[in-house]
Amino acid sequence: MFGREEKVSALRLTAVQYIVLFIFLVLAYGLWKLQVMQSGKYAQLAEQNRVRNVPILAPRGKILDREGRIIVDNYPSFSALLLRDSSRDLNADADTIAKGLHLNPEEVRLRIKRFSSMPQYQPIFLKEDITPDELAFIEAHKNELPELETIMAHRRLYPRNGFMAHLIGYVGEVTEDMLNQPQFELYTPGDVVGVSGVEKQYNTLLMGKNGFRRAIVNSRGREVSRLDETPAEPGKQLKLTVDLDLQIAAEQAIEGKNGAIVAMDPHTGEVLAMVSRPTFDPNDFAVKISRDEWNKLVTDPDKPLLNKAIQAQLAPGSTFKVIMATAGWQEGIAQTLHVNCGGGATFYGRRFGCWVKSGHGGVDLPKAIYQSCDVFFYTLAERLGIDRIAKYATAFGLGQKTGIDLPNEVSGVMPSEEWKIRNFKQKWFAGETISVGIGQGAVAITPVQLMRAVGAISMDGRMVVPHVINPTNLPSGFVETTHYTEVKYIPIDPTGWNTITDALSRVLLPGGTAPSAYIPGIDIAGKTGSAQIVSLAMRAKHQNNADFAQNGWFVGFTPRRNPDIIVCVLFEGGEHGRLAARLATQVIKAYVDKQRRQPTKMAAASGKVEVSSLWTDPAGADGSDRDHLQSGSFLIDVARKKAPLAAAAPGLH
Repeated sequence: MFGREEKVSALRLTAVQYIVLFIFLVLAYGLWKLQVMQSGKYAQLAEQNRVRNVPILAPRGKILDREGRIIVDNYPSFSALLLRDSSRDLNADADTIAKGLHLNPEEVRLRIKRFSSMPQYQPIFLKEDITPDELAFIEAHKNELPELETIMAHRRLYPRNGFMAHLIGYVGEVTEDMLNQPQFELYTPGDVVGVSGVEKQYNTLLMGKNGFRRAIVNSRGREVSRLDETPAEPGKQLKLTVDLDLQIAAEQAIEGKNGAIVAMDPHTGEVLAMVSRPTFDPNDFAVKISRDEWNKLVTDPDKPLLNKAIQAQLAPGSTFKVIMATAGWQEGIAQTLHVNCGGGATFYGRRFGCWVKSGHGGVDLPKAIYQSCDVFFYTLAERLGIDRIAKYATAFGLGQKTGIDLPNEVSGVMPSEEWKIRNFKQKWFAGETISVGIGQGAVAITPVQLMRAVGAISMDGRMVVPHVINPTNLPSGFVETTHYTEVKYIPIDPTGWNTITDALSRVLLPGGTAPSAYIPGIDIAGKTGSAQIVSLAMRAKHQNNADFAQNGWFVGFTPRRNPDIIVCVLFEGGEHGRLAARLATQVIKAYVDKQRRQPTKMAAASGKVEVSSLWTDPAGADGSDRDHLQSGSFLIDVARKKAPLAAAAPGLH
């Protein structure tokens, strides 16, 4: 019995054989799939594990003034990157990384989660402009945290104290919302782009093209050697039409006040200076602005982010009388119109007062202009009617964008019968025309519109397009620039032109509305204006609260006909146009003084003007390349740091 062998049934043996065969077939199929079907995929993954691409960021192009002086520069800085092409658990390292970089661990995890759907070869920008101790932390933890990497970046170095901030604009990291827009489809997270001003308008020119370097890494993600490098292409320099000397004069003039100043060459449309107040510091945006700072800016009732030169839509007050005078002359009414101003007049059953309570007495067109008689222009408005007023105002560009090469320009409002029906489904009442005649009522324009319109009248009807970039300095085909040089002609009778411009030249003389702004030896013509922001009754009710003070306006130019410069000033809460005139003539004087210092006009036109007397101290004692521009008591200090790490960069003072 014990020597008897038990036999395995044939059925069981066959089943085992089939199971073993099936297992071998599965293994063979898996091996074939890995080595044949998906060989390309795994070879690519293996290559990615072996070779890592690290971006090289292109520095943005510098921004210069019309004479080549630096306004916006760059300074070197380091950013911390989180590489996602290794096998490490990034979330597990989040606490250690956050502690070393002084970040919130949850913020690090949130960033990792946000980028989870992006290709793994795209790194995460964890922190910009890291400090020396944070750089040391990354270098000391290369073995423990191989996913951490540093990258050289060139951060924007803007003038300090908000100098020229609204015209220049600022940059910021491209957002997820921006990445979904067609114009940003070629950008990637972490890219820095222009957000406002010139930085935004000419972003593609200033931005340049990023490069990359390829490095060999081991299985733990640590770099062991470098392969090759594709250098970045720096952004192109951008030369503005702005003159730093005039910009300084404008900034000084409006310091401590709210409003805007804009100056232009009416022959070409080149903007020579542009200031808006209050301002902001674009350096706050160069790295990353905090939520608290951002909320403070957007909730400020004075709107510091608003470029009032192109975005403030306000009643122009008596400066509108220049348009009225031109329209009245062209229609054959103003040259024979004479009124007796007794301090007011009645139209359509309502009394309209003049700003001089005792009246101006007998008034013709010239006196009405330089003494700004409201009664004369009430009467002229009644005779012209709203549609003829709108016809000329629109012809001179009011109520429409000027086409200036800055983003977010607004159009303003020039009312008419058709405008009121279209917007309010109501008819226009004749009494509304009277207020329009002195630049009140529904009229709302921007300083750059007013400057362009009055500039066209001073140029005998030749109207240009304001621009801050000379199109000849741009690459061919970069942007559509033909409209920068477009010129529109509005017919003006020569006798009327002489009469109006002569009257405007008397505004700054005794008997005019702004004699305190007169500058001996300079032929300045212009028009003052004061514009209500609430009714006089409302103001009296609030006991002349400063928040309801009238806006002061002035638009002036030199010489009185075919001028070389025109300046428009909006002085918010300034009450009187004569105060705005004093600000404008400071800028005009700076321009004239500079022209008189130039050797010859030919040299100025050719760009060979000697400016060495304005520059001192070519090298800083701290090893920086440092340029100084002295104009009056205002000093600009531009430092280009040579240090590899600049935690606190100097700017313009």
